[in-house]
Amino acid sequence: MPKSTFFNLPEDKRQKIIEAAIDEFSEHTYKQASVNRIVEKAGIAKGSFYQYFEDKKDLYKFIIEISAQQKLMYMQHIIKDFEKLNIFQLIRELYIAGIKYAKDNPKPFSIGVRFLKEKDSELFDEIMEDSRKKSGDFFKYLLIKGIEKGEVDPAIDVDLVSMLITSLSIDISEYYLKTREGEDLMGIYNLVDKMLYIIENGIKVKGKEN
Repeated sequence: MPKSTFFNLPEDKRQKIIEAAIDEFSEHTYKQASVNRIVEKAGIAKGSFYQYFEDKKDLYKFIIEISAQQKLMYMQHIIKDFEKLNIFQLIRELYIAGIKYAKDNPKPFSIGVRFLKEKDSELFDEIMEDSRKKSGDFFKYLLIKGIEKGEVDPAIDVDLVSMLITSLSIDISEYYLKTREGEDLMGIYNLVDKMLYIIENGIKVKGKEN
């Protein structure tokens, strides 16, 4: 995360650096992104950059975190309506909110796309470890609430299922990018519905004995 000197900057200067970084990372892969171009666009000296951030990775992780927080804001009203929706409807609405965020914020979305495609091993694992932990905790919370509401089988292993849903959520995004690149984002709805059908109903033929 940024050093305290960054947060001591005036808001407009901080925002200019953030916008320059978003532009750079949305147009180039992490490896190809240039600190020189970022500082030039932000109008700061390169030496000042290292007073605000440890290195390019530090800035990149900060931009990813900002994007995650912005995306969460799109989902807040859905989470507040938890009692009005069953868990499967809620998960679908969260995906819809995520797609709306992507359509409204194409540059941060493109950074996420590049991140998933590039998969720089060390950086990818570092960021995804934290992301998986937060996502797993969130789905665990939803599953426990679903059990309390009588929507989810209480016999399930909550930790295991929350991990599986987290993995599916990440994998479905990668699958979409690999198989449907160029297709309108709305096309992911169909994939989400298919994933939720499996989560809700399983894969066993109904009404058939073993």
